Amino acid sequence: MAKRQNHNVQPIKDSNVLRQVQDTLLNNFKAGRRNYTIFQLGKATLLRVSDVLSLEYADLFTPEGVLKDRAYITDQKTGKPNTLYLKPLESDLMLYHEWRVDNHIDSPWLFPSTTTPNQHITRKQYYKIMTKTGDLIGINYLGTHTMRKTGAYRVYDQTNYNIGFVMNLLNHSDQKATLAYLGLDTVTKEAMLDTINFG
Repeated sequence: MAKRQNHNVQPIKDSNVLRQVQDTLLNNFKAGRRNYTIFQLGKATLLRVSDVLSLEYADLFTPEGVLKDRAYITDQKTGKPNTLYLKPLESDLMLYHEWRVDNHIDSPWLFPSTTTPNQHITRKQYYKIMTKTGDLIGINYLGTHTMRKTGAYRVYDQTNYNIGFVMNLLNHSDQKATLAYLGLDTVTKEAMLDTINFG
């Protein structure tokens, strides 16, 4: 088993590893659909884990269970307003809604605790879920920031390295902080430089 390093949470850059993490979250826990949906939502919205976990059901769904196009929240850390575009998550969120209905979950929180449904799952509990997931698949860099970092890295990679767009999504004002957040360390930089034709 890989030794865990709590301080070294990295984005998941390999799509096969990402699929393993998703499958493990979904299939290896009692509330797998909830755990998986937290991860998917954090990855697609680039929210901090505290903001994901404190979402209310009514932020994303109408009282009739219809998914909204956008959710409007205020980031806890920065106090800045944030608009969450939900279309990329539509199928995951509707499957999660069905899971809530099937399991008779009636909580104001989007992601309630399984033991105390009138409270949302805690950051500490989600950290345990992520590190257990890492233990199960033999990687030591998962934590509560994995989903946000992974989402940021995927946007960066798939927008042809548009650092400005990623900075905007993360609400960062410093490009150096964003590059560090993306896990673009020396090895990654050198690997990228190896692909450049300097002529």
